[in-house]
Amino acid sequence: MIELEGVPELIDPVMVAAFEGWNDAGDAASTAVAHLDREWKGEVFAALDAEDYYDFQVNRPTVYLDGGVRKITWPTTRLSVVRIGGEKPRDLVLVRGIEPSMRWRSFCNELLGFAHELGVEMVVILGALLGDTPHTRPVPVSGVTSDTDLARTMDLEETRYEGPTGIVGILQEACTHAGVPAVSLWAAVPHYVSQPPNPKATLALLNRLEDLIGLRIPLGELAEDARAWQLGVDQLAAEDSEVAEYVQSLEEARDTAELPEASGEAIAREFERYLRRRDGGPGQAAPGGHATESGEGSSYLRDASGGRGGGRPQRPARGGGEPGKESEQGPARPEQGPDNEDGSADSED
Repeated sequence: MIELEGVPELIDPVMVAAFEGWNDAGDAASTAVAHLDREWKGEVFAALDAEDYYDFQVNRPTVYLDGGVRKITWPTTRLSVVRIGGEKPRDLVLVRGIEPSMRWRSFCNELLGFAHELGVEMVVILGALLGDTPHTRPVPVSGVTSDTDLARTMDLEETRYEGPTGIVGILQEACTHAGVPAVSLWAAVPHYVSQPPNPKATLALLNRLEDLIGLRIPLGELAEDARAWQLGVDQLAAEDSEVAEYVQSLEEARDTAELPEASGEAIAREFERYLRRRDGGPGQAAPGGHATESGEGSSYLRDASGGRGGGRPQRPARGGGEPGKESEQGPARPEQGPDNEDGSADSED
């Protein structure tokens, strides 16, 4: 039994998790959770034992000097709590770490033990994958779940992915088997500019998370970082005619695929989202602006009975690389399986 001394009783808590590595193209997902932790001043209350889950030849510890004393930081996964006040308060349990090297089932069971003890109502896992998406368009964010009822009530997709998976997929299935509502949000990162950071993808994930859990998220300078990132990639792409031509082909394919979405219903949904943001929406209004990337989602209903990454991006890589080739940040091309009828790709669960 996990005993949490010193952690106060939480209000309608939601667990938000992200893991560095294969599930985290452009570091977009882990940066999103780091942003929440920083903006809301999260307090770390637990860390998983690194000896149990990490191969130190894969994820090496680091040595640093603290007042002349050598100390070691071990790779691990940490949990923190953020208390969010306002008219409709809601607390978050943030989980951030590195994808474990071993004992994934035990790893997930330990996280679910914390979720049970803290009374977590829903788990949201953030991920990012490499895809054939142009950097000039809004970042696609897919919300998927294994729960049929959750998919219907929250306007999510039921996962249909088959193939290799990472800790995001394993944790979501563990939640499903434990009876804990779980959603995975996946941002698509352009494969030709996959180097971190990618503040535009981070911004899109935070936007979708904001809609999902009904909280206003302070963005600080993230929106400006996203604009600077896109301008930087624009300049680099313009210097290479082949890359510029490739980006144009992605834009045309994306725009063609999205034409059916320009329906009255889709426009009405976007207008409703605009009104929610203008009028303050659910939760606490936060300074520093709010997410503006396009995306859909509905707030998780309470029971009625509740890092900044800037800098100039590196030169885009030409083409999509070898089909099926993988990197630390995931497949060089989308690994989510066959396309949907509307042209979008299934996200991994």
